[in-house]
Amino acid sequence: MNITEITPSYSVSPQITVGDVATIAEKGFNSIMCNRPNGEDPGQTDVEEIRAEAERLGLTFAFVPVVSGSITPENVIEFKDELAKLPTPVFAYCRSGGRCQNLWLLAGNAR
Repeated sequence: MNITEITPSYSVSPQITVGDVATIAEKGFNSIMCNRPNGEDPGQTDVEEIRAEAERLGLTFAFVPVVSGSITPENVIEFKDELAKLPTPVFAYCRSGGRCQNLWLLAGNAR
């Protein structure tokens, strides 16, 4: 996993697997957010498998799917609303981590 800390309460990463969830929990994250639509690429780990493992380990999970290169104002609003509900620190992932970072910036979280 290649984790990029945006702030102490929000980090991003490329696609994760079910096996990565325990490491995410061990690193002290309290929530995981997926910003990648299910089935975007063949072989991509299903979001519900990751959600199930996250919840089994006591992490809060949010799914705000965003199409690569097509972030809409509605996506930003949904992201901001979900982010406000999640216990921090939050670990967000998509294909490369770029969407997660762009959503953060568009939601007005840049410092």
